[in-house]
Amino acid sequence: MELVNYKEQLEFKGKGGEYFGIVVVNWLLTLVTLGFYYPWAKAKQLKYLYGETSLRNDPFAFHGTGKEMFVGFIKAIVVFGLLYGLFFLFIYLGMPSIAILVLYAGLIAILPIAIHGSYRYRMSRTSWRGIRFGYRGNRVEFTKKFFKWVFFTIITFGFYGAWFAINVRNYVLSNIRFGNLKVQYKGNGGDFFVMNLIGYLLSIVTFGIYSFWWQKNLFAYYVDNLSVEDGERKIKLKSLATGGDFFALLIVNMLIIVFTFGLGYAWVVCRTMHFIFNKIELTGDIDLNRISQTEDKFTDATGEDIGDFLDLDLII
Repeated sequence: MELVNYKEQLEFKGKGGEYFGIVVVNWLLTLVTLGFYYPWAKAKQLKYLYGETSLRNDPFAFHGTGKEMFVGFIKAIVVFGLLYGLFFLFIYLGMPSIAILVLYAGLIAILPIAIHGSYRYRMSRTSWRGIRFGYRGNRVEFTKKFFKWVFFTIITFGFYGAWFAINVRNYVLSNIRFGNLKVQYKGNGGDFFVMNLIGYLLSIVTFGIYSFWWQKNLFAYYVDNLSVEDGERKIKLKSLATGGDFFALLIVNMLIIVFTFGLGYAWVVCRTMHFIFNKIELTGDIDLNRISQTEDKFTDATGEDIGDFLDLDLII
């Protein structure tokens, strides 16, 4: 019986030099194709990053293709083309207030669709040991909840923002499946609000020094509330990171970017991936050999590409 034992960890074995080669070629091809190569570039980068991430020496895999993502890319261009077309139309008609309202309302309206679509596509194209991940969220249900949370955030002048962020995280992550395993995230908006308030105030008092410990607390809150369940069996995730760890990571990353004029981006990504997985501990009693395939493939990458246009990262 193969169990996840105490101190089991994910590993990232990617190297900055290898990733740099992929990134440079992607940049060049994206440039000469006026951006149209971007979906293939992203697919190649994801395949490398996933393939260099492993559990028990078995790598994860990303099965998405540039062709799938290109179709979504074109759909995303059409969506944003229409949205900005309306924006400039109202500007031309001398109604700038209406133009801004339409633009922001449109961006907010497509946010839940982008999040839902991104997770549905990305999870269906991710696997480990041939077992696929999946996303079981309902688009209509999530959209209704999303706008309810947006409404509460607006009428509370932003104070509900912490609950909004955690509600989205709770819903999305708790709808992820890995074969017959269920992911659970159980965060609390009140705790998140207090943690961020304290982090903000102490960062001001300490002239920014506490911000690294604030980042450590955020990382721990995201990780420690996450688990994977199979009936009564469970794998719990725990953060091992310290404020000093984040200080070293972020300062060195910044220096690499500055002194290489951005060319060190690939090394920064790989250093960060190494850091994340080295600072997460898995404990539990789930038999990894008993995971069975339950998820279907899904090939529409529209949400993924809309998320890219909005500069959204997947909630991890």
